[in-house]
Amino acid sequence: MLEKLEEWKEKNLDIFCFPTYSSKHNSIETLWKFIKYEWIEIYAYESWKSFLCYLKKVLDNFGQEYVINFV
Repeated sequence: MLEKLEEWKEKNLDIFCFPTYSSKHNSIETLWKFIKYEWIEIYAYESWKSFLCYLKKVLDNFGQEYVINFV
């Protein structure tokens, strides 16, 4: 990869590295934040089974009922 950096730079392609953990740039972290703080109801935490059922409901309906809006 290091050998290609100059070639890529000549083609206006910039390569940069994220830190090992970069939650701002990790889509799953954003999704989990919405699930955890916006969409999961308190009763979902009554048991592991209810939590998994609710999580499945959210993920199955993501994009329809559960939407992330950055505006």
